[in-house]
Amino acid sequence: MAGKTRGGKAFLENGSMLLEKLVAACNGRPIPIRIFSYHELVSATNNFDSGLVLRVDAYYIWYKGSHEGRTISIKKHGSNPCPIESIFTDIAISAKIRPHKHAVKLIGCCLETPLPILVYESITNGTLAARIYASDDDGVPQQRRPMAWQRRLKIARDISHAISYLHTAFSRPIIHRQISVFSIVFDQHDVPKLSNFFDCITIPKGETCVCVSFSGYGRGHQCPNYVQTPYVTEKTDVYSFGVLLLVLLTGRRAPHMVESVRNRRINEIVDAAILAEGGADMERQLQAVLQLALACVDLEPEIRPTMVDVAKELRRIDRTQKYK
Repeated sequence: MAGKTRGGKAFLENGSMLLEKLVAACNGRPIPIRIFSYHELVSATNNFDSGLVLRVDAYYIWYKGSHEGRTISIKKHGSNPCPIESIFTDIAISAKIRPHKHAVKLIGCCLETPLPILVYESITNGTLAARIYASDDDGVPQQRRPMAWQRRLKIARDISHAISYLHTAFSRPIIHRQISVFSIVFDQHDVPKLSNFFDCITIPKGETCVCVSFSGYGRGHQCPNYVQTPYVTEKTDVYSFGVLLLVLLTGRRAPHMVESVRNRRINEIVDAAILAEGGADMERQLQAVLQLALACVDLEPEIRPTMVDVAKELRRIDRTQKYK
C-alpha cells in the first residue's frame, strides 16, 4: 500500500508539471502521447533486465522493450539523473516535434516514479558516435564498418532539416543546445533521428536571444560564445552543427576539432575511410562541405549561416556535385 501511495503521489505531482509544460509548449493543442504504468514498463523490460540495456549515457539508461507486440525503447534515469525540469522539457519538446520524420518519436511516459520514464519508438541501432568513432570514450579501439561518404552526407542533410524545423516551425524558435554525434540515433530501419531535447530552450517572442547559464554538458561541440556568455541564439546550434560536419568529415572526436582543421588541406583531415573511395568529384564535394562547416563555426555568430541556409547548401552540394 505504501508503494502505491508513493506512486500515486509521484503521478499527481509529475502529471501536474507535465501538463503545465505541454500546455506551454504546444499552445493547448492535443498531443497524442500515452501514459504508461510502471507495471507495464517492468513487464516490457523483464524488470529492467541488464541484458536489455541498449546503452548508458550521461543521465539515462536506455532499454529495449516489447509492449503489445511492438518493440520500444525506454529511457530510464540512471545514477546521475537529469534535473526533473529537464526531463519535462524533454517530454514536451519531443511531443511538439513528434511529426518530423527525423526527430525521435516519443510514444509516451510513466509518471508513477519520482523521475518520469520516457518511452520511444524503437531506436535500437545505436548512436552516430558509435558508428563514426574508431574508439570508445576511454580510447579503446572499437570495431566499426567504414561509413561511406554519401551516407554521412545524407545523415547531415536529414539532421539539418530537423534542426531547421526546431528553429522555424513554431511561433518561437527552439534551440536544441546539444547537437552532437551522441544526440543522433538510428531507428530499426536505420533512419537517423535527432534526440536529447532535455536542454532545449525557447527564444522569447520578439527577441533574438535568451539569457541562460551554460549547462556544462557537451563541451566538445558547444559554441564558445555560449560557453563564455549567458546568451543563446539560433547560431548556437549552427556552431554545434558545424562541429558535427567536421566530425563526419574526419571521424575524429569533437574537442579541439575546429582548431585542428583550419588551414589544412582536405586530404590531411578527411577520414581515411572516405579517402579510400577516391575521385576528383568527391574531393570537390568534400571541400564544399568543409567550407560550409568552417562557416558554421566562425567565431562571429553574425557571419554564420542560418540552419535553413545550411540545409539548402547541403542539398545543393548533394545534388550538383554527385560523383560516381
